[in-house]
Amino acid sequence: MTETVGSRRTFLTAGSLVGAAALAATAGPVLAQDAAAGSSLKAIRDRGELRIGVAPGEPWFYKDQRTGEWYGLGWGLGVAVAKELGVKPVPVETTWGNAVAALQAGQFDVMFTMDATPQRALAVDFPVQPMFWYAQGVLLADGVNVTSWEEMNKPEFRIGVVLGTSPDRDITVRLPKATIERFPSADETGAAFIAGRMDGISLFHPALVMLQSRIKRGKIILPQPLRESPSSAAVPNVPDKSWRDWLGICMAYFYATGQTQKIFEDYLAFRGIDPAATPAIMRERWKS
Repeated sequence: MTETVGSRRTFLTAGSLVGAAALAATAGPVLAQDAAAGSSLKAIRDRGELRIGVAPGEPWFYKDQRTGEWYGLGWGLGVAVAKELGVKPVPVETTWGNAVAALQAGQFDVMFTMDATPQRALAVDFPVQPMFWYAQGVLLADGVNVTSWEEMNKPEFRIGVVLGTSPDRDITVRLPKATIERFPSADETGAAFIAGRMDGISLFHPALVMLQSRIKRGKIILPQPLRESPSSAAVPNVPDKSWRDWLGICMAYFYATGQTQKIFEDYLAFRGIDPAATPAIMRERWKS
């Protein structure tokens, strides 16, 4: 899972899955499945629209409140996929917590930048091919020079995380000797960082990029050994797998040809962030 500044993606808990199933059941099992079946490849092309779930949270989705237009890696890839299909991309607003239930109910055809987890895969479907890769990074305070997790694993190294996130769980195991400070949100973590309370913050690196752009300080590193994870796109789990399978081929093609990376870089530039100073979302470009 990736955390984002201001509005972060969260793991789908067992309770959330129960809620998702309940929502789908309100229309009856058959009706819910029929609605989701509208997300087959033929149905999307016949409709002339690709309905894309969008939820605020940079750098995945960002809505310009002045124009109502959407931007971000998730939206940008959706636009590219729609172009390949010859259909119109249509945003359908949702939340990260409700996205699975909305997919089950057939409210939209895809939710990009949603990680494939075992629990989510019980409710929705995912292509085999990943959309992109991210790594757990650390935003280091000015003057702090480390490159590995081992160098941080000491009591005098103070590191901040967002409570209950994947980096929180990983840091707890990876840095048992470090001083770990936990905060309710990335924004609060960043405020403590600005106040000089920490030597570093750990989040997945695209979220760190957005945080650094807000607080205007620090240096992002991907500590060795790399802790990497793929992101994906969720689709309704229906008997017809044509949409899921074609989408996987499309995402693999975009990734291999560098189009996914370019969409990410274009968004960074749009937000005033230097892409050249930002770790890539192609793991082949990370230093080993």
